[in-house]
Amino acid sequence: MGFAKKFAESIGSLGTEILNEEVNRWVIYGLLDYIAVTLAGSNEPCTEIARKVFGRGSVGKSLIYGKACRMSALDAALVNGTASHAHDFDDMNNSMGGHPSAVLFPAILALAEDTNATGKEIMHAYVVGFETQARLGKAVHMHHYEKGWHPTSTMGTFGATAACCTLLKMTPAQIENAIAIAASMASGIKSNFGTMTKPLHAGLACRNGIQAACLAQAGFMGAPDAFEHSQGFFEVYNGSGTYNIEKVFDGFGDPLDILDPGIAIKQYPCCGSTHSAADVAIELYEDEGIPIDKIKHVDVWTHPRRLKHTNKPNPQGVLDAKFSVQYVVSRCLLEGRVILEHFEKGAYNDSTVRLLMSRLKAAPHPDMDPESYDHFGAEVRVEKEDGTVVVRTTKAARGRSTSDPISAEKMRAKFNTCAARVLPLERANAVYEAIQEIEECDSIQSFSSLVENGDADLTCAAE
Repeated sequence: MGFAKKFAESIGSLGTEILNEEVNRWVIYGLLDYIAVTLAGSNEPCTEIARKVFGRGSVGKSLIYGKACRMSALDAALVNGTASHAHDFDDMNNSMGGHPSAVLFPAILALAEDTNATGKEIMHAYVVGFETQARLGKAVHMHHYEKGWHPTSTMGTFGATAACCTLLKMTPAQIENAIAIAASMASGIKSNFGTMTKPLHAGLACRNGIQAACLAQAGFMGAPDAFEHSQGFFEVYNGSGTYNIEKVFDGFGDPLDILDPGIAIKQYPCCGSTHSAADVAIELYEDEGIPIDKIKHVDVWTHPRRLKHTNKPNPQGVLDAKFSVQYVVSRCLLEGRVILEHFEKGAYNDSTVRLLMSRLKAAPHPDMDPESYDHFGAEVRVEKEDGTVVVRTTKAARGRSTSDPISAEKMRAKFNTCAARVLPLERANAVYEAIQEIEECDSIQSFSSLVENGDADLTCAAE
């Protein structure tokens, strides 16, 4: 049996019985996080440009979140997906090596408005898509990640495809064609990190998922050996000896990846590879409160795999600053926090922050194995002017897995902060409560009407 056929059968085998109280709790966390960050990102320049370009002549039922206009499912998925990743504040998953909800919910919700799907159908599609991209991630990492592919886009294209196939109630044979088609759509390279194109990766994956599923449902065909062929996905994207197909099927759906390692909710609006260092820098701020004139030198040590795309001692813009561990740690040492406003306007050029950055050196941790999958830790060492040294370390950022989740209170605070950028408090509260009851929602259209922003532009392609 070919890989695509076996993969499709595995995907199709995940019925609604996979939903239970614990699974549903994490789906709701994922939806809360998605709606929050998408609202916050709905007015970002990358989103506005995408909305302008793809809104021209786009007619459909699917809401552009944070706005008062609707587009086709394909175009809405791209715009909302871009918005959800605009601040790099969206949730993560360790198996996938990327951002799960930003490539699932925009596709699912856009298509759901076309099909008038129920809340339970949306939840089911999300869990199936989550499992699909996570299991495929297990098979190709960490070589795939280190080679330069952006898993949010590459793995996410398959997750979005599987989720859309589930929502459309497609047969295993149709799913097989859909994921084979998706194999020619998956892309996204890490050289574009720090630019508008990174959030576009999420938007493209969402659009690709809908497109691959709908094409296959209409009878479009893909190659049965699209994955294992000598010029197929595994060999082209990874290369011989750098992937393990059996990891896809080893325990597929049991346990569900959404439960372990699960969803990692971000506490800071910047690259997840900076978060461990941010955590310990905030600890130092809270415990020591060292003023800048007392700081002689700072060492930041992270895993070399993480440092490769976060070693940016001189960020050149607000998006670039999200990938500067030097900037993030400096903010944390000075203020004990890193927030959305730190990545707006000219905040990255603040003279005090730049002064501390000049005293900070980021390097690979000498005790971390470059080949190890245990790559989430960090160490921050501050040498004071009087010669004393203070150190804090961590093995992983807080909230990195379901075994160490952020609290419901912190989740609500994040939701409120993000939603307040677009919606009045009363409406934001209504959306939050509606998400808690999403399983009972008979039609997604009633939910999306709550998120529609009547004060925003009425024209999707607004100039």
